[in-house]
Amino acid sequence: MKAPGWLLPALVLGLALGAWLAWTWQVNAYSKALAERAEVYSTDRERAATAVISWQGEQQDARRALEDQLQANDETSHKELRDVQSNPVRLRDKLATAELRLSVLLNTAATGGGGGVPATADACGVVHGGTRAELAPAAAQRIVAIAGDGDQGLIARATS
Repeated sequence: MKAPGWLLPALVLGLALGAWLAWTWQVNAYSKALAERAEVYSTDRERAATAVISWQGEQQDARRALEDQLQANDETSHKELRDVQSNPVRLRDKLATAELRLSVLLNTAATGGGGGVPATADACGVVHGGTRAELAPAAAQRIVAIAGDGDQGLIARATS
């Protein structure tokens, strides 16, 4: 039996149409799968970027807080240093104007009494303790200068 002449072209056309339909269906299925993967990837990247931006903001806030704290500490230290450095100067000025007088406690047991040096009382207050002798203003200023030099040495050592 002989096949009709239209069967071969119909078979070729049917195979071509089937291949084209299969190809179209496969392209659509893969395109849909790729689109879903791209969307998932995009969402993941967006979440990661948001997390990094959030972390970076937290780090910047922590850094600002630390810088503020360090500046406050520096200001406090500078004020304390300035006060410590000005104390000997103020003390010398008070000694020079006789606003303040230095005295020393005498060892009366070793001399067998007052030793001829009376205990003095300022108009501002009362001398407490044993017998005292007032220092000369120049000697008091030298003592304050020596103490000030020692303070400066301690400050220099602490800051180095």
